[in-house]
Amino acid sequence: MFFQVDTTICNKDEICVLECPARILTMNADGPVMVKGGEEVCIRCGHCVAVCPVGAVALEILSPDECLLIENGWFSDAQQAEMFLRSRRSIRTYRQQPLDKDTLEKALKIASSAPTGSNRQLVKWLVLYERSDVENVVTHVVDWMRYMLAHDPDMAAQLNMQKILNDVEQGADRICRQAPHLVFAYIDKEVGVGAADCHTALSYLELILPSLGGGSCWAGYVMRAVSQWPPLVQSLGLSEEFCLYGAVMVGIPKFHYHRIPPRNMPDITYR
Repeated sequence: MFFQVDTTICNKDEICVLECPARILTMNADGPVMVKGGEEVCIRCGHCVAVCPVGAVALEILSPDECLLIENGWFSDAQQAEMFLRSRRSIRTYRQQPLDKDTLEKALKIASSAPTGSNRQLVKWLVLYERSDVENVVTHVVDWMRYMLAHDPDMAAQLNMQKILNDVEQGADRICRQAPHLVFAYIDKEVGVGAADCHTALSYLELILPSLGGGSCWAGYVMRAVSQWPPLVQSLGLSEEFCLYGAVMVGIPKFHYHRIPPRNMPDITYR
């Protein structure tokens, strides 16, 4: 049976029914049940299993024992949470040593917990782990910038490409900042919320990396080149059915920050 309830411990509080995003659970005298055809509609989010306070609910694909138990004592208070979020910095100076693969894979596993549209969990990761592969991307971006200088000088000026190229020629990598690694998030082109799913996953990655000794920065020039320079996309070797939606440089920060600069106040309109 796809939806299962241990009626010996179920307290019939109806929480799983109320929390089901697909509204495919209902109550009867013995407890919650799935409506006819519910299995086909279920998005496999696991809300019903996760929200049950006594662990009475299970799915054929997920039992309470397979879930990480939430301990309230692990959570930071509001002040600590604010410090955690506001202290994140874009890292542009890295130690010239790799972040070990186990640490990077742990960060990607956590980032893959980011919410996705209808819980489809289709975000994929492309990791350029070797610095030589990152340098190859830089070479392609340089080629794209030179092309833009010759064929679209207004856009090149807007993006300050000549200065970037001058710095690169003098040994200062302003494109990938000599980061040891480059991580792309990509997804099937047919996914309508693909961009949002990838951007959210990358944001999760950025937030978790500092606690694991790493740091990151969005690779804006790389993604501009991805959208306009086919040789770069071809060099990454992805099938045409996929679309790249974001990239971040990743490595071990060379320096630590000690202060949080203020940001603009939120521009809010209530209606």
